[in-house]
Amino acid sequence: MENIIPPRSVFIVEDSRVVRERLAALVGEIEGVSVVGEADNPQDAVDGILRSRPDWVLLDIQLIGGTGLEVLRRVRTRVPGTRFIVLTQLDNPQYRRTCIEAGADHFFEKTQTTAVRDIIAGPFRH
Repeated sequence: MENIIPPRSVFIVEDSRVVRERLAALVGEIEGVSVVGEADNPQDAVDGILRSRPDWVLLDIQLIGGTGLEVLRRVRTRVPGTRFIVLTQLDNPQYRRTCIEAGADHFFEKTQTTAVRDIIAGPFRH
């Protein structure tokens, strides 16, 4: 029986264009997964997430004019089917706890791209 991979979508929220491009390339390597939007500030992130209702959001903590935590708090209950992966250079227990309490599903340092890819690929990866 052939495995049918359900399509999955990712919205990237990151203030650095270079990092956004790297994350988009990473996501693009995963079969059946596509980037449905990008944002570098809280308002564009909230609007884009609510509009696209992605399966996954890759969310940086530090954004232009605000924080990813602000985004998470504003949209988490409004997109219950979306899972959030917080990516940061500020990997400390206080940030981790605060993000998880706000509804993040995962919390990683930005260098842990293999873990991020594996989570998004899920059980369908080859």
